[in-house]
Amino acid sequence: MDDREIRAALDRHWAASDVNDFETEHDIYREDAVLDYPQSGERIHGRRRIQASRAAQPNRKRFTVRRIVGAGELWITEFVLSYDGRPSYTVSIMEFLDGKVARETQYFADPFEPGPSRAQWVERIS
Repeated sequence: MDDREIRAALDRHWAASDVNDFETEHDIYREDAVLDYPQSGERIHGRRRIQASRAAQPNRKRFTVRRIVGAGELWITEFVLSYDGRPSYTVSIMEFLDGKVARETQYFADPFEPGPSRAQWVERIS
């Protein structure tokens, strides 16, 4: 796959994620894909196990992609993942092999109030 095709596959993946279309969402992964969640210390082996773990998640999820950057075998998506309306700022790092995701690592960050010590230099973003 060239970069244009991978980008289209990523667009399909995140759109399917947003509407809980678990089959389409996981078309992007190799059968032997590995997914890491470093913050919780979890690793999931295999496309079907990744899919099952996500389908079992009880919260209502929404995905808002902020940007996708990448080329060749390495692609990064920055997005907001809302669980039952509570946002989590998320980064997904995907490594492709033969046009499918072989490895993904996801990092999550909850929102926090800005520090007053820097208030004079910043503007609020949404």
